[in-house]
Amino acid sequence: MPNFCRTVKPGLAASLLTAALLLLTPAANAQEQPVWRHGTSSIGKLKYADGFARFDYVNPDAPKGGELRLSENGTFDTFNTILSKGEAATGVASLVFDTLLKSAEDEITTSYGLLAEGVSYPDDISSATFRLRAEAKWADGTPVTPEDVIFSLNMVKEHNPLLSNYYRHVVAAEKTGERDVTFRFDEKNNHELPNILGQLSIVPKHWWEGPDEKGNKRDISRTTLEPVMGSGPYKIASFQPGGSIRFELRDDYWGKNLNVNVGQYNFRTINYAFFSDRNVEFEAFRSGNVDFYRDQSASHWAQAYDFPAMKDGRVIREEIENPLRAMGVMQAFVPNMRRDKFKDQRVREALNYAFDFEDLNRNLAYNAYQRVDSYFWGSELASSKLPEGREKAILEELKDKVPPEVFTTPYTNPINGDPQKVRTNLRKALDLFKEAGYELKGNRLVNTKTGEPFAFELLLANPSYERTVTPFINSAKKIGIDARIRTVDDSQYTNRVRSFDYDMIYGIWGQTLVPGNEQIDYWGSSSVNQTGSRNYAGIADPAIDELIRRIIFAPNREELVATTRALDRVLLAHHYVVPLFYSKAIRVAYWNHLAHLKELPYYGTGFPDAWWSKNATAK
Repeated sequence: MPNFCRTVKPGLAASLLTAALLLLTPAANAQEQPVWRHGTSSIGKLKYADGFARFDYVNPDAPKGGELRLSENGTFDTFNTILSKGEAATGVASLVFDTLLKSAEDEITTSYGLLAEGVSYPDDISSATFRLRAEAKWADGTPVTPEDVIFSLNMVKEHNPLLSNYYRHVVAAEKTGERDVTFRFDEKNNHELPNILGQLSIVPKHWWEGPDEKGNKRDISRTTLEPVMGSGPYKIASFQPGGSIRFELRDDYWGKNLNVNVGQYNFRTINYAFFSDRNVEFEAFRSGNVDFYRDQSASHWAQAYDFPAMKDGRVIREEIENPLRAMGVMQAFVPNMRRDKFKDQRVREALNYAFDFEDLNRNLAYNAYQRVDSYFWGSELASSKLPEGREKAILEELKDKVPPEVFTTPYTNPINGDPQKVRTNLRKALDLFKEAGYELKGNRLVNTKTGEPFAFELLLANPSYERTVTPFINSAKKIGIDARIRTVDDSQYTNRVRSFDYDMIYGIWGQTLVPGNEQIDYWGSSSVNQTGSRNYAGIADPAIDELIRRIIFAPNREELVATTRALDRVLLAHHYVVPLFYSKAIRVAYWNHLAHLKELPYYGTGFPDAWWSKNATAK
């Protein structure tokens, strides 16, 4: 190279260098230019191409108008959806606020541009940039800005421990263009991060930092019953604290003609009435004061619909499988291992032998349920039989950290249902308690070292669950356990669960078919003492942490499925919960002035967004 430089004339060398730079520049610029995507998917390809007209499961000619009257069990004391404290009002997050992206109900974990017209991220997913739509506006007419997005993320991370943990890998958010905001991550190749950031509700910075109607400065760190302002399709029109909320469709909604919104938000008003008693709530539906009711009791579904409006067709009932196609479920009694009495695995396993599912299903549920035997029950992610192939290889890599039975013994729940099996299983429960250091003295199960009786309280938020829980409590008493039910109001229940102030709860986890960062919140060591986390059982296990990490960074679908099944198997082997039951379909009843397309979205009900009122005037 030195000899070459000396033999070329200076002018010619400069010309050659300039030409070389000109040739290189377009390629370099091409690499630097972001690739804007109109949607993101955590699995497979997008169904809808750029510029699509609408989702397939909506009626573009659905009439706009009419009233939708809904019910909710519980109460509310705040419209501030950012916080993890208080009882946030149902409907505010989904109706008043928009997100950066909007999920499609006929795809799995796939979202398309809403507030953001596009998203871009490098191949290593070390960051993600969202470009806001120029037409996106708040209800007061001001544009939605990158500053609003940054403010929303910062406030969530500061004031909501649960979401702070969820977004903990997002270490910075900055404005990188007039309408661009870039999120930077502290790890690479986490494929889920752009998608979950797209689901972040965006709140108006200028509204929260401004004065209320009385001239007082608003404080986003506090609960409030001042109707909040958003960029979404509805506004809060009126309310009665704790009792009801009325939402009205905004005629000036900026996004009403977007492809992701076509055929949706068809009701002129949506009213929520709040009830503390499920029986009273159902009576409101039966009398025609509530339009839609989701029935969560199999026995109620079988017995309670013998009334005139049902017989003459004014009320319609449907059992819909669609929403459960895209999820796995674990519903269970959840002992809190933060209590010393539940730290011994044999104690937790013994409690499962005391639960007679077969008798409950036959006598209370008309055999409508199936016993849950996986943390991903009902999906392809559920483990079964003995591990094979890649799943077995993953477990063998952690052989010294996982229970040995994951290789030798498939997980099964005890089977009851007749007196002989019940006696056998209760004896097995007592044997396990004996191994754990307990014995029967008289009719009480006590710790052999301390003499302390084994007792627990099962915390509930709704009296309607007592019917399901009572047989388990009575069964536990048969082996000397001082078991009790404690039913409290919604606010107290929420606060106690957030602070892990309970012995046992009736818990449920819904899983997507693409598990990821949320698994840390469910079973990760870092979430054990995180106020508001969903690690209800108090799980802290190195092997589980490692499996979660591998799930998050799984390079392909095959690896994700194998690793998730391995995680499922390890969770089951530790007997963290007493698995309960679930149904393969959801049960809904509604008055016949509500309408929907014959074909519902494959993974959802489309309710209420894609439904409409027959009482509205057609276009």
